[in-house]
Amino acid sequence: MNRLYERYRDRAAFYVVYIEEAHPVDAWQVDDNVEQKVLFKNPVSGEERSSVAGVCLTKLGIKLPALVDDLKNTAERAYTGWPDRLYVVDRQGRIAFKSPPGPFGFRPAELEKALERVLAK
Repeated sequence: MNRLYERYRDRAAFYVVYIEEAHPVDAWQVDDNVEQKVLFKNPVSGEERSSVAGVCLTKLGIKLPALVDDLKNTAERAYTGWPDRLYVVDRQGRIAFKSPPGPFGFRPAELEKALERVLAK
């Protein structure tokens, strides 16, 4: 994603929307999180969620600007983003591309094609 961001950021707005934590220690934990020391409880305040988001983005080396979903998970519910997805939204606010759930469903080449189609209009 960082490559696409660098390539298109002057022609398209890019955001990471941090939604609810996929693998909190007080719910469903995965070995990768333990190994990488990414161990967080489910945040109980917006401040906590923002803090966790910052740590995760830093550890993952994500350069895109970030937005943080509210504790009611409004963005996640509207876009079915859990655990993570890639989207292209056109100038009229319509979804031009929605990936299968990630990270295994991520197809950056398909995302780039959709982005090119939207930018060509």
